[in-house]
Amino acid sequence: VPLGVFWSLILGLVWLHLLEVPDPSVVPHYQAGVVAFGLSAIIELLGEPFWVLAQAHLFVRLKVIAESLSVVSKCILTVTLVILYPHWGLYIFSLAQLLYVSVLVMCYVIYFVMFLGSPEATKKSFPVARVKALLPSFVEDETFVNWKEARLTWSFFKQSFLKQILTEGERYVMTFLNVLNFGDQGVYDIVNNLGSLVARFIFLPIEESFYVFFAKVLERGKTVKDQKQDDVAMAANVLELLLKLVLLIGLTITVFGYAYSQLALDIYGGSMLSSGTGPDLLRCYSLYVLFLAVNGVTECFTSALMCKEEVDRYNFVMLALSFIFLCISYFLTHWYGSVGFILANCFNMGIRIAHSTHYIHHFFRESTHRPLTGLLPSPALLLVYTLSAVVTAFSEVLFCCDKGWMARLIHISTGALCLAATLVTMFCTETKLIHFVRSQ
Repeated sequence: VPLGVFWSLILGLVWLHLLEVPDPSVVPHYQAGVVAFGLSAIIELLGEPFWVLAQAHLFVRLKVIAESLSVVSKCILTVTLVILYPHWGLYIFSLAQLLYVSVLVMCYVIYFVMFLGSPEATKKSFPVARVKALLPSFVEDETFVNWKEARLTWSFFKQSFLKQILTEGERYVMTFLNVLNFGDQGVYDIVNNLGSLVARFIFLPIEESFYVFFAKVLERGKTVKDQKQDDVAMAANVLELLLKLVLLIGLTITVFGYAYSQLALDIYGGSMLSSGTGPDLLRCYSLYVLFLAVNGVTECFTSALMCKEEVDRYNFVMLALSFIFLCISYFLTHWYGSVGFILANCFNMGIRIAHSTHYIHHFFRESTHRPLTGLLPSPALLLVYTLSAVVTAFSEVLFCCDKGWMARLIHISTGALCLAATLVTMFCTETKLIHFVRSQ
């Protein structure tokens, strides 16, 4: 929390005095927005110990309820204020963000205040007895710093910092180098938010949940021979099916996203979005979702298994990759505009997937398990995907999007038929995966 306060102050001053500030007549209350978002980051850090405790003990329901309540509260407040007081500008989004983090933190605090010390906690032999134990304190007969854990924490901090650059690097390039004007940044943000819905609502929960699963089933830093073989078999089976699941979701979005990007943007935002670079951006983002899907699962497995030395080696790789990614983002944006950012992200994810799959292959090399076969869909399914891509692309040329609503309905019906054929083929050829999804 003290570090959060420090960095909020420093970066707040940078955003207010060193970076380009939008015209107050167009974007009012910018300064208040910067302060509010810095404050919201500090509030969120106050709830971090509770969040970590919930993650470590698999309190999935608590996490779902807390995040759902906070998101719904934020959305209701945003919509209400936008309709009633549109002239408030950034005040609206600042207040909504503060409400979001306040509800999120209060959900965790209230739950643990009621849970700790309760009969249920005693029955589960919960390691924390009082809320006071979660506050900073000095422990007698122990060193002030556990250096082994401190070094591991420092390694993960460096990795998280580099992953932040690799995940949100294009935003820093936009902000600090002004390669896009505010209008183009707005279109990019809209497309990015639409495209990342699947990543946020499907891939991120999968990644977070199964990181905890792999970390508990397998022991960090040990080879496959030194692990319990039953646990290795279970982890390999789950990893294979998870890879197959996210691959098929990603392929479906890539195939159908290409032909329906323009229609989706036209329905969502009208000709302002569907006539410019928006459709090309969303098409590229559909491909990027496939990379995101595979990278999420492969990276959550490697993060759960790597020892400190391996994490440090990976940090060096990510440091070099961060520099290359930022350079590629800058140059591709000059050549292809905002599409260049997404192409750079695809390159970045491709390299990370290559590293993670190499680690997984090396880990399971001395066993009979080959979980990476999950990245190979059946030939029949690949054929249906290819046919669907061709048919929907022709349908877009013939019926979308300036030929009236009847032509649009034909285009939508064509896609629905192709999607139905894809799902039927999936059910017939991927029976093991269907059983896994039903049971889990």
